[in-house]
Amino acid sequence: MTTSTGFSVRTFLKLSVLAAIATIGLKTAAWWVTGSVGLLSDAMESFVNLAAALFALAMVTIAQAPADDDHPYGHNKAEYFSSGFEAMMILGASLAIIWTAAHRWFSPQPLESLGWGVGLSIVSSAINGFLAAAMLKAAKRHDSIALEADARHLMTDVWTSVGVAGGLLLVPLTGLLWLDPLLAVLVALNILREAYSLLRRSVDGLMDRALSDDDRGRIDGALTQLTRDEVHFDHLRTRRAAGAKFCQLHMHVPGEWMLGRAFRERDEVERRLIDSVNGLRVTIELVPAGTEPVGVRRAEA
Repeated sequence: MTTSTGFSVRTFLKLSVLAAIATIGLKTAAWWVTGSVGLLSDAMESFVNLAAALFALAMVTIAQAPADDDHPYGHNKAEYFSSGFEAMMILGASLAIIWTAAHRWFSPQPLESLGWGVGLSIVSSAINGFLAAAMLKAAKRHDSIALEADARHLMTDVWTSVGVAGGLLLVPLTGLLWLDPLLAVLVALNILREAYSLLRRSVDGLMDRALSDDDRGRIDGALTQLTRDEVHFDHLRTRRAAGAKFCQLHMHVPGEWMLGRAFRERDEVERRLIDSVNGLRVTIELVPAGTEPVGVRRAEA
């Protein structure tokens, strides 16, 4: 699985690991020279970035493994564990930041060497911002929730770093030392929101959520074009597992058709559906017109 840039999803996640290591060093140095708890909170989030990127890399490797006897539908759902793990890591980091900020709120300390600290923070933000933008494009192209989760976490890191750096510049101008812990708490609340969003999507994905309205519309449109007096479709069901998309339906054909003709017609429907939705896997059950499978009859009874 590669992008138009030639980078695979796994390559992007490896770059995310390297970026996390680099930003940990830069942000820790920024905190060391300034003593800012806001910059400390930013550095702590970079440790979360590193752990999340490593776990995402492991899960994507598992997700790309081929189907086997024990997992006939593949391993794609492993990506949801990655985004869920990242959400829990973000949650833990936000609580730690709030705890640290509370102590600094009641015991404010002067900040030093803000110019160096803010400069180092800006460099780390540039690294994360460039990589996050490229990862978001790749995630959209390949429907990889693990890559998207890591990219959105990096982008959140960028905006919090910008907010912290901008706020810290106000401390010497205003003389208000409590701005530092206040910024730390705002950082924590921001990444807490990101944790909730990722956790909700991860749980939703594990519960076999239907395809998006856009994908479902394309499937419905293709079936409408293929429907005619002697052939119609019903009992359409869809689901997705990270980048894999599944579609099941019944295709009603005249009972007097030869088996070979029915199969040729089914193959054409399958081809049209696959062409309409990228990555779609189709299962079509042939049903003689005027009848329903036993399972459907029992479900409707």
